[in-house]
Amino acid sequence: MTSDYLPFHPNPKKPDFVVPPGAVDAHCHVFGPAAVFPFAPERKYTPVDAPKEKLFALRDHLGFTRNVIVQASCHGRDNRALADALIASRGLARGVAVLDPEIGDDDLAALDRAGVRAARFNFVKRLVDNTPKDVFRKVAERVTALGWHSVVYFEAADLDELMPFLAALPGTVVIDHMGRPDIDKGVEAPAFQQLIRFLDDNPNIWVKVSCPERLTVAGPPYDDVVPFGRALVARFPERVLWGTDWPHPNMKSHIPDDGALVDWIPRIAGTEALQRALLVDNPLRLYWPEEAGAAS
Repeated sequence: MTSDYLPFHPNPKKPDFVVPPGAVDAHCHVFGPAAVFPFAPERKYTPVDAPKEKLFALRDHLGFTRNVIVQASCHGRDNRALADALIASRGLARGVAVLDPEIGDDDLAALDRAGVRAARFNFVKRLVDNTPKDVFRKVAERVTALGWHSVVYFEAADLDELMPFLAALPGTVVIDHMGRPDIDKGVEAPAFQQLIRFLDDNPNIWVKVSCPERLTVAGPPYDDVVPFGRALVARFPERVLWGTDWPHPNMKSHIPDDGALVDWIPRIAGTEALQRALLVDNPLRLYWPEEAGAAS
């Protein structure tokens, strides 16, 4: 099976920035291997195999302790590769699943036992077909009853239309990748300021300050994305998460170096307190709440 985008970096650097003990890579993926966990027929792209063994080796190389593994659209609603990785992690990974709205209670409970703690709702039109918001809302109500939360992926242009839906979702809601702002318009652009006001008005909504490699206009070392991440970390220090996005699905411009991405963290979180909140305290509260008190 041939991938239609760039492979992941074969030899990422050892980061200069040493992450705090217990740090969590809170957004990454596993793909396949396709021979064991086939990709979804309806997928919009074909990924490279990126199995759990590669992910866990990268985790150790970068100095992280844990992962949050997010189901991506290329596997559709088949969460078997995700669940397999979570079980193999022996508690060091949690998951974000994409659910069939008709999933049975037993299958939902099995995902919970494996370590899934959230459902993802994808509104990026080039990646998925349209799903009615009422369907997502009903899924959110079911998973919130399990103590899970919702993760939402969309592009900046869609925020205005999505705000009523997001504000009505129960429980905690996490926005992926800073809401994919238009970097070339700057942090003072109306759309990004709208996101900040929306977060101000909805204290249950969190945001991932991830994917400078995907958002950048200028390219590495992603100087143009720093002001966006820094603004969100400074304003919402207890509601931000960070992740590598390994193995960088559907990237076609360049191959990101995950070690260099880790070195980007202190540029947006400039103090030890902010770094610990971003990488340890916040993800533990959301994904390992049973341990969060002991770690603080």
